[in-house]
Amino acid sequence: MPLPVRYSVTSPYDISPSVVPVGVDPNRASIARVYDAALGGKTNYAVDREVLDAAMRVHPGVAELAWANRNFLTRVMRHLAGHVKIRQYLDCGSGLPTAENTHQIAQRFDRSASVVYVDNDPVVLAHGRALLATNDATHILDANIFEPDQVLNHDLVTTHLDFDEPIAVLLLSVMHHHLDTAECARIVRRYADALPADSYLALSHLIDPETPGLTPVAKGLEQVALNSKMGSGTFRTRAEIETLTALDGYDMLPPGPGEAPAVVACDRWWPDGPVEPLTPTQECFAGVVLRKR
Repeated sequence: MPLPVRYSVTSPYDISPSVVPVGVDPNRASIARVYDAALGGKTNYAVDREVLDAAMRVHPGVAELAWANRNFLTRVMRHLAGHVKIRQYLDCGSGLPTAENTHQIAQRFDRSASVVYVDNDPVVLAHGRALLATNDATHILDANIFEPDQVLNHDLVTTHLDFDEPIAVLLLSVMHHHLDTAECARIVRRYADALPADSYLALSHLIDPETPGLTPVAKGLEQVALNSKMGSGTFRTRAEIETLTALDGYDMLPPGPGEAPAVVACDRWWPDGPVEPLTPTQECFAGVVLRKR
C-alpha cells in the first residue's frame, strides 16, 4: 500500500509538504533531501539545510557536487537511451524523481522505456508515488539498495524489468554512503552479475584526488558529512573506486573521444562542450560507465 501522503501539488515538479510524511524523522537529515536542497529544490527540511550550510562553510561551492552528479546523470542517460537504445533502467538510491531525472530522459527517447526507482526514504517514496502515479512505465520501490538481493528479487523489479534483455543499473551518488569498501565492492558486483550481456552499469562517487591542493577540500567535506546529522559521505581514492568497478566481463567506456577508459571527474565524462578548468569541488566527484560484454 502507498504511504499516507498529505501535501498540495501546485505543479508537476513543485510539491510542498503540508506536514512531515508518516515515518519521517524530522531531526535526522536525509541524503535525498540534502541533495534536493543543494540543487535548489523545495522538498527538504531545516535539518537538511543545516547539513548543506555546514558543508558550505567548509567550502562555499559544495552545491557543485550535486550539480556535477546531476549533469553526469543527464549525459549518461542521453548516451544510454539515445545512442545505445537501452529501454530498461534500475535506478538505485534515486532520490526525488523531479525534473530531468532518469525516467524523463529515457522516455523522451522511447515512451515505453521501463524505469524502476529504488529508495527507502519515506519522503522520496511519498513524493515519487505522487509524481509517477500516471506513468505506467515507471515505478518506485521501497527497498535498501545495499541489500541487492532484496532489490533484484522484488516483484516490481521482476515484473517490470526483463533480465533477458539489456538493463542499465544506476548507482549514482550512493556507494559513498556505505563505509566498508570491501562490502561496497560485493554489492556492486552482485548487481553487475545479475545483468545480461550488453547491459550497462553507471557509478558516481565522492573522490579524494590525492593531490596537495585537493585532498584538504575532500577531507574537509568528508568530515562535515560524517559528523553531520546525515552521518555518511566517504571520499574514496581513485584506486578504491576502481576496486568497485573492476567487474569480470565488463569494459569501462572511455570518458571522451580518443581517451583511454578511466575513472574521471564527472564533469569530464563526455562533456557537452569545451571543459573549463574545474573547481576544487568539481574535482571531488568522479564517475564511470561500464558495459557488459
